[in-house]
Amino acid sequence: MKYRLMLTSLLVVAGYSLKAQKINLPAIFSAAEAQTKVMLQEIPKANAGKPELVTPRTLENGQLKMVASKDWTSGFFPGVLWFLEEYTGKPEWKKEAEVFTANIEKEKLNGGTHDMGFKIYCSFGTGYRLTKDPHYKDVIIQSARTLSTRFNKTIGIIRSWDHSRDKWGFPVIIDNMMNLELLFAATKLTGDSSFYRIAVTHANTTMKNHFRPDYSSYHVVDYDTLTGNVVKKTTHQGYANESAWSRGQAWGVYGYTMCYRETKNRAYLAQAEHIADYILGHPNMPKDLVPYWDFNAPNIPNEPRDVSAAAVIASGLYELSLYSSKSKKYRTAADKILESLSTPAYTSPVGANKGFILMHSTGSKPSNSEVDVPLNYADYYYLEALLRSKKLKEKKLW
Repeated sequence: MKYRLMLTSLLVVAGYSLKAQKINLPAIFSAAEAQTKVMLQEIPKANAGKPELVTPRTLENGQLKMVASKDWTSGFFPGVLWFLEEYTGKPEWKKEAEVFTANIEKEKLNGGTHDMGFKIYCSFGTGYRLTKDPHYKDVIIQSARTLSTRFNKTIGIIRSWDHSRDKWGFPVIIDNMMNLELLFAATKLTGDSSFYRIAVTHANTTMKNHFRPDYSSYHVVDYDTLTGNVVKKTTHQGYANESAWSRGQAWGVYGYTMCYRETKNRAYLAQAEHIADYILGHPNMPKDLVPYWDFNAPNIPNEPRDVSAAAVIASGLYELSLYSSKSKKYRTAADKILESLSTPAYTSPVGANKGFILMHSTGSKPSNSEVDVPLNYADYYYLEALLRSKKLKEKKLW
């Protein structure tokens, strides 16, 4: 009896009702605020003497790992701060968000990476949505110009990586779908349709070459720059070339849903629905809808989960439910994911994990990198999903 009472107490603190299986948004955001205050206290200790380290990314050997602005994850913690400001309206969160957002502004000129959307749109983009700061608008536009330099007209796609040239000639990863929102935003802010055309062309080429007949996605597709032909289809973070890396599937459903929002091209809506149905109908999807790091990992159920993939999927499904005839199915699944993530099984106790909100994400299992740890992008998409859930209940759009 004592154990049962303790367990019930823990679930209530986490904002999870055993009876109704609903999330308690005020309790969750209160805990998120408390955790982020812990994070803000830990950051000066972690980057002492290293001013170039500006963003907390994960835990490494139990210690807070900070990264420089050039890291692909640098925009997520500023985004978390903006989400806290959005939910609470507290000036203190806006102040912190402005500080951490400013720390990565120089990335607007970094043409050596495709991750401009992750870095800039999750920070400056979220900030601009909430504040309409004209400086943020300028940063978004310049970042889109920089990202556009990576577009190859012959292939019709934006190059992802410049590293590992011994492996690939012109690699494109499914993650790159997430950077297109920055380009769509730039067209709306400037009236320059070139950004829009690049985004659409990239989405079309990816839809043609990245997906199998069952709508699972390859991670990396390598192209010939002279002919535009596909050279090979491989993986870098998945279990195998022909496996379905969970976060890759998440990027796909989120990315094509966003593309439908921006274009109203029903081919993108259909693609997003197919990907969502693949994810939700997969026989290896656990009952709590928090996927293993790869749907085809060999030792399921004894494989790490990927909470970051679950958070991205939930956020994408909420938006997809706005447009799809299968709205109830997708919203119910997204609710279930958030209910699962909001239990003690996946949520950090207040004061633990150096201030990260969620636990049990997987960065790159094949490299044994960031396995079963908190990750800043899991926290970002979790809060985004929670806010989208709230807006849907209030019948508001974002």
